[in-house]
Amino acid sequence: MTAFGFHASHEQLHPSALIAAVQHAEQAGFDVAMCSDHLVPWSERQGQSSYTWSWLGAALQATNLGFGTVSAPGQRYHPVILAQAIATISAMFPGRLWVALGTGEAANEHVTGQAWPRKDVRTARLRECVEIIRALLAGDEVSHDGLVTVDRARLWTLPDKLPPLFSPAVSVETAASAAEWADGLVTIGQPVEVLQRMIDAYRGNGGRGELALQVHVSHAETDAEALAIAHDQWRTNVFSPPLCWDLDSVDAFDEAAKHVTPEDMRTSVFVSADPDAYARMLRGYSELGFDRIYLHHVGKEQSRFIDMVGERVLPQLRKG
Repeated sequence: MTAFGFHASHEQLHPSALIAAVQHAEQAGFDVAMCSDHLVPWSERQGQSSYTWSWLGAALQATNLGFGTVSAPGQRYHPVILAQAIATISAMFPGRLWVALGTGEAANEHVTGQAWPRKDVRTARLRECVEIIRALLAGDEVSHDGLVTVDRARLWTLPDKLPPLFSPAVSVETAASAAEWADGLVTIGQPVEVLQRMIDAYRGNGGRGELALQVHVSHAETDAEALAIAHDQWRTNVFSPPLCWDLDSVDAFDEAAKHVTPEDMRTSVFVSADPDAYARMLRGYSELGFDRIYLHHVGKEQSRFIDMVGERVLPQLRKG
């Protein structure tokens, strides 16, 4: 049975408000949660971006939910430091964390002063980092010379249960290549036929583990209000790669989004005031075989959305 989750957006809410939101989501009947891991928001209007790994410890303590997050080792995060964060959270909260390891975006990574590599180099760097992180989580001492450097690293606090390391993917090609190393796949809401091809590519190449989906949505009392919220808060997130990978500042994203219209938002955000429409949408995604589906309401006010899903959507999905 599909688990339905709440996405906590660090780019949009203060971390204390996010703790209250995930507690509310648990009380409303959400099964799981996930959160973003950014240094900067996507827009000046979003206005927040707190540190995921500090927050995760608090959120796991404050709820009984399992959590996932997407991180990018190799530049802003040295893989040894990220491995230590993963190990510590997993040791404290066994079986409640999954982490997706991706190649990142320049907006978050350029702060180290290193050049932003080509995509093929970032992909190769990620694969090195994955192997380093796996070895450290297994208790090995690691030295490595390559696109990243590690000198005699070892983790001294290890989890009894290793967390799954997922691959994020937005294309069929990435899903296929992720099958070589990932313990699961996480992607974002796209047309059903695209998602089916991604699942087939991952499974067809031997991909193991769970399938997770994050869906960006906008809900309000009317469709017009929901569309206005989506346009205000999420219009900087409609850009396809490589633009979304390579823009390196909030100002650049806001400048690029000046010509995005409200109607353009419908390509990347499910916009509706109708709870039944959410249930139909989620049921369709569930039927594709996703084990976990996470809802991200792109507005800053979360309470009405959480209540709507808890009262009007989740009961429909759990009828069978």
